[in-house]
Amino acid sequence: MNRIALSLTIAATFLSFMLPTTSAHAQASRTWVSGVGDDVNPCSRTAPCKTFAGAISKTAMNGEINCIDPGGFGAVTITKSITIDCSAEFGSILFSGTNGINVPFNNFSAADARKTVRLRNLKLNGVDTGIVGIRITGGSVIAGGVVIIEDTVVDGAFAGGATGILDERTAGGELYITNTTVRNTGTFGIAIRPPAAGQRIDATFDNVHVQNSANIGILIGNNGRAMINRAVITGNTQIGIGASGIAASAEMNLSNSVVSNNGLGVGNLNGTVTIRLSNNDISFNTTGFSGATQSYFNNRVQGNGSLGLAPTAIGSTSNPTGLQ
Repeated sequence: MNRIALSLTIAATFLSFMLPTTSAHAQASRTWVSGVGDDVNPCSRTAPCKTFAGAISKTAMNGEINCIDPGGFGAVTITKSITIDCSAEFGSILFSGTNGINVPFNNFSAADARKTVRLRNLKLNGVDTGIVGIRITGGSVIAGGVVIIEDTVVDGAFAGGATGILDERTAGGELYITNTTVRNTGTFGIAIRPPAAGQRIDATFDNVHVQNSANIGILIGNNGRAMINRAVITGNTQIGIGASGIAASAEMNLSNSVVSNNGLGVGNLNGTVTIRLSNNDISFNTTGFSGATQSYFNNRVQGNGSLGLAPTAIGSTSNPTGLQ
């Protein structure tokens, strides 16, 4: 009997070496957070985590974090291609005294081919002491990153940089913002502010609302190139939308949008800047325009306290869009 037992033990040991092993630290392609979760959990559907920060370490590159039920899931720093999507439930981040979401591309792995961060259906609340809702940095080491923000609200950033969405990468990349509201900020609502030496950041905004910034609603800075469609830019104390290109160029096309009840409606602030306007309503601002801008014949400018420097007409009456 002892010989039989010994033979079985040897066979079982040999078989254990032959079978594949699973790491206790393996990352899942989909993880979950819950208002009643715990970050010691594996972040599975049946054992969710409590915070985005807890879940991201257990989510594989190019994976996805989802919300099981409503909750506040905390600030997070993202250092790999990932999706955070709370479309089915209320997913909130309170960022009092800090940033809500940081995306430092230089901390991404060189093996991360996609370099893409997707943020969907999130509510970020700085409760008036937040610094930056979503801050995007890096690019000098890991260039060409992509950030996609959809169906998101950023509110209440009045400390430090006091900005809703800030892209200040030092090299080229892409930024896409859709169906998103940024409101109640102390400096900028949305700002693309790469340094003068940086490469171009290409941005496309569609159905974006920017309200009640104490400085500028939307700023396109050095090397930024933005196509903005269906925006509502209103109630910004100093400037509704502006472009600035100190020692570098900035380019902005604004179409099918409303710019109203701002201090200055549209501003070419300084430097090498191109601003083109098509099919917009620019009304009820203290001053309509500042600096050189270009306007197709289909813009409507009315009810401003003063016009300011009139835009240069482009296009033609026979083809008012001018976009042959």
